[in-house]
Amino acid sequence: MQADQPGGMRLHTKPLWSAERVNRAVLALTVTGIVAHFALMPIGMAPVFGVAATDWPLFILLALGGGVLLFEIAQKVLQRDFGADFLAVIAFITGVILGEYLAASLIILMLSGGQVLEAFAMRKASSALNALADRMPTIAHRKDGENITDIGLDDIAIGDLIAIFPHDTAPVDGVVVDGHGSMDESYLTGEPYVVNKAPGASVLSGAINGDAVLVVRAERRARESRYAQIMQVMQEAEQKRPKIRRLGDQIGAWFAPFALLVAFAAWYLSGDAVRFLAVLVVATPCPLLIAIPITIMSAISMAARRGIVIRDPTVLERLPTCRTAIFDKTGTLTYGRPELVEILPAAENDASNVLRLAASLERYSKHPLAMAVLAAADARKLALGDVVRVSEKPGQGLTGVVDGHEIAMTHRKKLIAGDPAMVDILPPSVSGLECAIMIDGAYGATFRFRDSPRSDGKHFVGHLAPIHHFKKIMLLSGDRESEVSHLSQLLGIQESLASQSPEQKVAIVRREAASAPTLFMGDGINDAPALAAATVGIAFGKHSSVTAEAAGAVIPESSLQTVDELFHISTAMRRILLQSVIGGMVLSVIAMGFAAFGLISPVTGAILQEGIDVIAILNALRLALVRNINADLVGGEGEYRL
Repeated sequence: MQADQPGGMRLHTKPLWSAERVNRAVLALTVTGIVAHFALMPIGMAPVFGVAATDWPLFILLALGGGVLLFEIAQKVLQRDFGADFLAVIAFITGVILGEYLAASLIILMLSGGQVLEAFAMRKASSALNALADRMPTIAHRKDGENITDIGLDDIAIGDLIAIFPHDTAPVDGVVVDGHGSMDESYLTGEPYVVNKAPGASVLSGAINGDAVLVVRAERRARESRYAQIMQVMQEAEQKRPKIRRLGDQIGAWFAPFALLVAFAAWYLSGDAVRFLAVLVVATPCPLLIAIPITIMSAISMAARRGIVIRDPTVLERLPTCRTAIFDKTGTLTYGRPELVEILPAAENDASNVLRLAASLERYSKHPLAMAVLAAADARKLALGDVVRVSEKPGQGLTGVVDGHEIAMTHRKKLIAGDPAMVDILPPSVSGLECAIMIDGAYGATFRFRDSPRSDGKHFVGHLAPIHHFKKIMLLSGDRESEVSHLSQLLGIQESLASQSPEQKVAIVRREAASAPTLFMGDGINDAPALAAATVGIAFGKHSSVTAEAAGAVIPESSLQTVDELFHISTAMRRILLQSVIGGMVLSVIAMGFAAFGLISPVTGAILQEGIDVIAILNALRLALVRNINADLVGGEGEYRL
């Protein structure tokens, strides 16, 4: 059962009759019954209704706990699910028929205890999701004139004025209408990313306010805001646990017949039905049912702590198998943060003054070019001016009033579309990025930018083959041949294709994926089809919901080091998963052999299988407990250890 949180987010709660509460009750009843069974042994009470007094506690728990067990398994059988749990039912019924009441009770202990342990481990593995939920406020401060009223997040309407107090978390996406300050928009990473805020600047839900009070006009409802969307993505990953669980049942579907065959063979050859029971008890493959979802959820949680959103858990399974890596260029192997390399002012303007005016306005923008303008102004130690009426509409550029001057940051096509005569005024077009600055409606200057390769790009590309076993690395881009070839040479990529349309990218990715498991990385909307076509798609950046929807994993704070950490998380998950599943099954098979030869009793087998369960769970939780990753790009030669 789930309950609504403010803002439309839904988190797991514990209703009165939840499955976890029922399993806890059954576990408590089972432990009490078994303890009472052993406690009555020294007393030597007379039989009651012809049944030994020591067995009555077991009868009670078998009737109640066994009833719950049979009901749960019956539901699965009706759904034609004959997985590993089915073995437990057969073993339970056999134990009751043969009078092995303690062994039957221990089977209930195994199943209910396993479910309780799984629930605990899942909460531990989902700790990052819980931390995200706890961070979101439950109330907002609505401002109406001079009055401020506390309201629930679901009561926020578009257009409401919301006061965000110092160090509070923004409850909705909006635009600042009053106040100057800064906000930390780190989201999942915990890395400080502080953005200045002034009237007209955008605010994203989940951002933590600085020291000043800001009044924000809500642009979206809380359930539609950025932070709620991040929560939804995380919850979608968690809600795929049933599919992960079914993976264990699929493996159990062939293991169960094998175990039954061994059990029947032991009974037939020995003539001892107790051996049949003993084999089934030790064959119940709880490591399959428990270790798989715990390991995967632990990996999802660990990835979230590193700033990685796993939208599809199968990414973690498939990534270590990828042998071809295909990269988009801009924002993936380059920073996507261009540098201002040239200022071409109009004849009547001074380059430094134009830069000062532009930088003053760009403080309130998160466009990649804004950082370049601010960096250039800082390098010249320019004093920035006061700004009011900031506006940044998609496709319209950035506008505002700086020291009384109307400033607009826009692009060549928009200027020419509005005034064809601008063709003769603007400088010649060259390769690379540029923007035009208008001052009080007149042309002021053109800024030219250059995007630089990531400093760790060459090391990252170079380590893919020897460390992560990639056999082919490609660079795809819609940019000019000269730019793409230059970057390929810098990074050591042997195969590159320039001037590729989105349709061509998809065709190439599909062709490569047909030959070998393929990873594609990109950050633009036009990369979405290629991300979806690849075996594994990793999206860079947090500004394109379309790209994020198409990818199996999202790296909001674009970082090749984080991608490398994802490689190591997926590799570790796969290794731990195989250890838990194969190790648990091997131990079960060995125990089945001893039970078949009469060397293990049903009671001993149940205790032994419970020990195997605990080992599998503890092994599966290793990822949830790890805090640091010694990835290859940190220190150059490090290897990941768990």
